[in-house]
Amino acid sequence: MRDLVVRLNELCDAVPFQTSWYLKDLTTGARADRFGDVPVPSASTRKISIMMAALTAVHAGKLGLDQKLTVDARYQDNDSGTFQHLTPGFWITFRDALVMMIIVSDNTCTGMVVDLVGLPTIQRWCESIGMTGTIHRFGIPPRLGRDHTLEQVTTTTPNDQGMLLELILKATTDAAVARTLGSTPELCRLGLDILSWQKLKARLPSQLPLGTKVAHKTGTGSRGFMDAGIIFKGEHPLCILTAYTEHVPETLPDGTPGFTAANQLIGRLARVAYDQLGG
Repeated sequence: MRDLVVRLNELCDAVPFQTSWYLKDLTTGARADRFGDVPVPSASTRKISIMMAALTAVHAGKLGLDQKLTVDARYQDNDSGTFQHLTPGFWITFRDALVMMIIVSDNTCTGMVVDLVGLPTIQRWCESIGMTGTIHRFGIPPRLGRDHTLEQVTTTTPNDQGMLLELILKATTDAAVARTLGSTPELCRLGLDILSWQKLKARLPSQLPLGTKVAHKTGTGSRGFMDAGIIFKGEHPLCILTAYTEHVPETLPDGTPGFTAANQLIGRLARVAYDQLGG
């Protein structure tokens, strides 16, 4: 793991912006991080915990996966996902809102889900499982410029997201762990499946062998780009990797767009970990 950590940090040091990450080798249990407890904007990686808090509400009988949600125009004033462009008034199931919130990062669905579950409930759920560096501040995020403060956005840490992903993975087969999430193995398997259906693949999966399974959630903020997920080799979970870039310039000195450099870095971190872990 030591050589791998050195290589990951070398990749991060080579770019002119802040990068933090968390890595857990799921074969050996070894873990490492770079600024792993430093709060950063979560962007849409926040939706992993929103989904899991929603599944807790389903387990408690407060919400139903099959209940119908009517898409109201007031939720469509956002810039993420596909439902913002559709004619309001149609309905989808709560399950499908969770799917769209994750796989295409749909903020129309996110706004509806957060209102149904309740923002304070989501925050309490995060605190109850030990996500002490995560603060949820809204359903649909405000439009902010690059100079926003951390207090204006939902924040998290690479370590928090890594811990959450590990708990979800363990809970798919361990009822006791599922209970700590207020859920069941069946609902946690649904959550993991939804993460694995992710359609936005320009970061963690981008440099992995074609067809590699990655259960993950991307994020795009006004000043950084991120991804958090479980990387598999075949059907075997290999590692958990969460990566957050901050203060990414619009353009690097060599002319490369900042988002391109950030995407490439996150993809490279994933590939180096994939190649060096698991034998």
